[in-house]
Amino acid sequence: MSTAPDTPALHIDLNSDLGESFGNWTMGNDNAVLDLVSSANIACGFHAGDPKVLLDTVKAAYERDVRIGAHIGYRDLPGFGRRFINYDADELLAETVYQLGAIKAAAAVVGAEVSYVKPHGALYNRMATDNYQAEAVIGGILAVDPQLKLMAMSGTPVVGEARAAGLEVIEETFADRAYTDEGRLVSRREPGAVHEDIDTAVAQAVAIATGNSFTSINGNPVQVAGQSICVHGDSRKALEMVEAIIAALQKEGIAIC
Repeated sequence: MSTAPDTPALHIDLNSDLGESFGNWTMGNDNAVLDLVSSANIACGFHAGDPKVLLDTVKAAYERDVRIGAHIGYRDLPGFGRRFINYDADELLAETVYQLGAIKAAAAVVGAEVSYVKPHGALYNRMATDNYQAEAVIGGILAVDPQLKLMAMSGTPVVGEARAAGLEVIEETFADRAYTDEGRLVSRREPGAVHEDIDTAVAQAVAIATGNSFTSINGNPVQVAGQSICVHGDSRKALEMVEAIIAALQKEGIAIC
């Protein structure tokens, strides 16, 4: 279980997974969400997105002064990067480099910079506790740009591994995902893993930002702490959820930045 901060935050980062449309198929309402969030995790074409979507989303984020993150994932478009894949370490490192190269080039074209890396889906969850895949991704990040931060699940082993390797880490929490009693995300294979109810997500976001407990999947109090809160862009209620979370945090005197 993560330890909550001693004092409530006066500001917190709000991020969302964006740039996940493909060709003529549209996912989410990226431009509207970009008007609200402070950080954008932009798909790099392996789990979602395509070259034009990537470039357009980077440009849209830059125009709104939203921090840009590389949302890298397994090379698994059909599975949306949510199926676990066992990789050779050199292959995973190379695919990390490849995806970072794509988004950094798109950023350079529009005059923007990529600030951090957030792995997606199955890779994100696997890295949290799997040293083998974590080392490969961390190695790829360091090879491309050691100044890039890693956004990782709050309180998991990968946080310490990345810091020991020399990366700055943004510890991430989730408004729209259920947690276990131990402060870990409930697997998407389990019922109730994703919060569809806006009020539940809002209450969880406020609890995280203020250092208070919320209710775990088992009905017990749990606390998690971090510098960033995520709302998934592929949620059908993502825009409403982000708007409601921002309004609730503002009432608590907490800014999004």
